Amino acid sequence: MPLLIDMVTALAIAFVGGVVVRRLGLPTMVGYLLAGVTIGPFTPGFVGDAETIRQLAELGIVFLMFGVGLHFSFQDLWRVRDIAIVGALGQMATTAALGFQLGQAWGWSPAAAIVLGLAVSVASTVVLLRGLMDNGLLNTPHGQVAVGWLVMEDLATVLVLLVLPTLVQKEAGLDWRELGLTVLAASGFLVFMMAIGARFIPWLLMRVAHTRSRELFILATLTVALGTALGASELFGVSLALGAFAAGAVVNGSPLSHRVAADLLPFREAFSVLFFVSVGMLLDPHYLWEHIPAVAAVTGLIVFGKSVITALWAFLFPHPVRTALVVAAGTSQIGEFSFILGQAGVNLGLLGQEQYALILAGSLLSIVVNPFLFSLVGPGEWLLKQFPPIWRLLNREKQPARSPGQGLAEHLVIIGCGRVGGHLVELAEHFRLPCLVVEADVARARVLAGRGIPTLLGDASNSEILRHAGLERARLLVVTLPEEAASELIVAGARDLAARLPIIVRAATRDGVQRLARLGAQYVIHPELEGGLQLVRHALLELGFSLEEVRRYAEVVRRTCYTAMTHAGEESRLMSESFDAVDRVRMRWISLPPDSPWVGQTAAATAAHHDGAFLAALLRQGELLQEPGPATVFQAGDRLGFIGEPEVLAALKQRIQPVRDQPP
Repeated sequence: MPLLIDMVTALAIAFVGGVVVRRLGLPTMVGYLLAGVTIGPFTPGFVGDAETIRQLAELGIVFLMFGVGLHFSFQDLWRVRDIAIVGALGQMATTAALGFQLGQAWGWSPAAAIVLGLAVSVASTVVLLRGLMDNGLLNTPHGQVAVGWLVMEDLATVLVLLVLPTLVQKEAGLDWRELGLTVLAASGFLVFMMAIGARFIPWLLMRVAHTRSRELFILATLTVALGTALGASELFGVSLALGAFAAGAVVNGSPLSHRVAADLLPFREAFSVLFFVSVGMLLDPHYLWEHIPAVAAVTGLIVFGKSVITALWAFLFPHPVRTALVVAAGTSQIGEFSFILGQAGVNLGLLGQEQYALILAGSLLSIVVNPFLFSLVGPGEWLLKQFPPIWRLLNREKQPARSPGQGLAEHLVIIGCGRVGGHLVELAEHFRLPCLVVEADVARARVLAGRGIPTLLGDASNSEILRHAGLERARLLVVTLPEEAASELIVAGARDLAARLPIIVRAATRDGVQRLARLGAQYVIHPELEGGLQLVRHALLELGFSLEEVRRYAEVVRRTCYTAMTHAGEESRLMSESFDAVDRVRMRWISLPPDSPWVGQTAAATAAHHDGAFLAALLRQGELLQEPGPATVFQAGDRLGFIGEPEVLAALKQRIQPVRDQPP
């Protein structure tokens, strides 16, 4: 029971903290850290059991590292290898050296100073991705370089975690034998994972998937993640973090990796929150208040020192100035990997709790400041342009890269490019309509970008990416996501940005229709209802009900479902009437028998007898002629396609076939 109380309390406080900081436009990680401070031993009120939460947080580390491995991509790194590999390693080494010097100036031991330098040299992937998405930069060349840079940092940090226990010794100095054994054990584990794990784990997941049991698949995924991490620690003597990372990287090569990521997401998010809460519990506000100069120095090194170092390293490579500034802004913070490195230092006795508190404070403040640094990219670029010699030296772009949403006007914005969104994209291509797609799936976004379709990569319901879609200049917004909760957030955000923009959205339930309409969507479509009505329509017609009876039934059902749109009464009435018109206006094929009075007549001569029906097509000997011209002469055996209301078409058929009815 105490375990459950501590866990529920930590999650509840973290939830409140996350909501508050998101309202302020900050990453939720800040709220989780503050939640840990609230229930920590250094603040009044409820105090959680730090040891219990720490044990739960170990699962958070495993899931975090498994997720890093699951999304680790050598392709992303290789695509920008000219700048990311050397630049990231150079920046880490330079920043770590400055951090080491800072620790030495405070009288820290060499081991503690090394841990400080390493902790401040690596940025948070979570914070970086959120910043890139919020600013519409994730799938631009600048964002791709930043992602590759962080991929290299992540890989280097995994190696640091591997050698940290033997590389840093408190008294005896470096034990080369111990270091060699550690590297040998880690190498053996990685060889084992590549030779056996890379075959067995995907095979196991595929066999479990064939059972068609989601529970078994989730259980298998958890077993792979936790079991591999524990096995790596117990059998090979390497860290849980390295074991989890290797397991994720192996699963990344499986065709089921996307399903694994989706099923593991709730566990990863929940236990990661506990990890951040446990980190916050170690933060002593009184200590930080008494050591404001030290906190300011660490934060300054992370925010300003590291951003300058990153920009200088990036300027060495033939890329635009904006690329260097975006990477500098995105990496001027520290997060989850710094916490893991700091905790490893504490567990090894290399860092004291007070020293670790400085790293936590620097992380917290740098994450808070980071969103504002992205807003300085544009002014920084403008400032450098005021010095033409410096600008020509630093800026080596062949063609300026623009955000996909820039320059678009009177365009169609499509949120989600699944089956429904894909049809809309094809329609826009066919009619040459300017469109912009917002897609959260990386693979789909790459395919769309390869087709030349402007695409913003990111979650429109969980970031500021809508601000870069040009909604105020768009003609229409279509939200095709199947998740109603996400659609509601998108509709509410879009209505705030563009009050007059027409919005069409997909609803999964009848209650969702009402909620989405109240949030400002003009047209809400319930695909399940519309598909069900089509099935009912055909069934009732086959059972002998008249078309008018079927139409009235469908009208009643639709009015009941779409009644939420009565807040815009005229729109609701027009929608109901439009469905009514669709049901009433049909295309019907009428054959011309040899004795028809229309045989030998021209289309122009018979036009007066159409009574409002429209001659849309003519089928003659297997060839289709759309909208026959006035001079077209009708022949026996022709099939004429008319569009009109049922009563008009029935009377028209009697004129064309006066003697006997023939099947249409």
